[in-house]
Amino acid sequence: MNDLHPPDDNPCEQIATILDSVADGVFTVDAEMRITSFNRAAEEITGFSREEAIGRFCYEVLRAGVCFSLCPLREALESGEAVVNREVDIMDKNSRKVPISVSASVLRNSQGHSIGGVETFRDLSLIYVLKREIKEKYTFRDLVSRNPQMRRLFDVLPDIASSDATVLLNGESGTGKELFAKAIHDLSARSGGPLVVINCGALPEHLLEAEIFGAKRGAYTGAVENRPGRLEQAQGGTLFLDEIGDLPLPLQVKLLRVLENKEYQPLGARHPQKADVRFIAATHRDLDAMVAEGSFRRDLFFRLNVVTLKIPPLRERPEDIPLLIDMALERFNLRYGKKIRGFSSEALQLLLGHSYSGNVRELLNIVEQTVILCRNGEIEVEHLPGGLLQSVDNGGAAATTGQPSREKLAELIARHNGSRSQVARELGVDRTTLWRWMKRLDLTPS
Repeated sequence: MNDLHPPDDNPCEQIATILDSVADGVFTVDAEMRITSFNRAAEEITGFSREEAIGRFCYEVLRAGVCFSLCPLREALESGEAVVNREVDIMDKNSRKVPISVSASVLRNSQGHSIGGVETFRDLSLIYVLKREIKEKYTFRDLVSRNPQMRRLFDVLPDIASSDATVLLNGESGTGKELFAKAIHDLSARSGGPLVVINCGALPEHLLEAEIFGAKRGAYTGAVENRPGRLEQAQGGTLFLDEIGDLPLPLQVKLLRVLENKEYQPLGARHPQKADVRFIAATHRDLDAMVAEGSFRRDLFFRLNVVTLKIPPLRERPEDIPLLIDMALERFNLRYGKKIRGFSSEALQLLLGHSYSGNVRELLNIVEQTVILCRNGEIEVEHLPGGLLQSVDNGGAAATTGQPSREKLAELIARHNGSRSQVARELGVDRTTLWRWMKRLDLTPS
């Protein structure tokens, strides 16, 4: 009978052969952090040969920014706990930056004593390239979507931008109407001019009129100097009238005159001024219904409604949620100096199941909050806002069916030494449901 490993085979050579056959880089260090072994994948990723690496300090070979601050190997050696899948950048032998995912743990002898450490690392360059290609494929200006309806809007934006027609953007709050307005402006012949934004629902009528049309000195009490309005500021560019449905009726009449005659008259002015402005308006309201009830002028509606774009809410395009999360993580990691890889499967499941009444703005706020609260490389359910956990429960009281008492749940958690997987298994629920119960009963770790 043939022996798979003949007795005279050298066990060390066998181990080296096995390590050389794996795709991940693997190396070991002694107690002084000098490299004692270095497999073939480590050679390929770093550019250093085994002979060049062995005997050198690991920081001389990996040359990572974290080597002298948050070294995964040193952290594992000092804490005795493994470090898993931490993303860092190293510099290879040719000074090329290489993104890698690192795991590190203590290396012990047969007596259980620490004799050094072992680190495995995986080259993430291809993954980063693929992510960049996906982002580029589904990104249009500052907008990102893989949803067919959104993609159709992206397709027509250059044609809309090339005209000077008034555009009406209709969509719920937080869907990105201002980003669409910016894209239209940037693609237009007016891109060299200003894009001026005003929210028609943010000011009372008398202040809003002066804000839009401007005012001459003495036009009203407190007008001690000439004040240019947004129309004057937008000369040669684009004026974005956000929440146009909130514009008071008297100002609707004045805006209609501007759209029809391309002229406007500041408060207290004797003569009208020319308005070399392209108009984009946006609303979350049903203007058709407002026209029918008399709260919005029909003639102004027709003037605004030359080209209408209906922006779908986020709940109708859930396929965009992962893309938006990646975009937001990149933004907030940079803003807050963090390197969070992403969300755990349980947390991502909750984000995918949320209804997002606040649309993209709400999702971005959630990601920003979790990035601030997260102290490791992955965002867990415990980092999510409590309101989000409540919102994905299926129907209030029905969602609590089967939920154990606080005392019972605390007892189970203690019995299983804090293992949420084992507690969920015993209760016959998934980890996400368990997390919601724990959050509701204030049993999540602080």
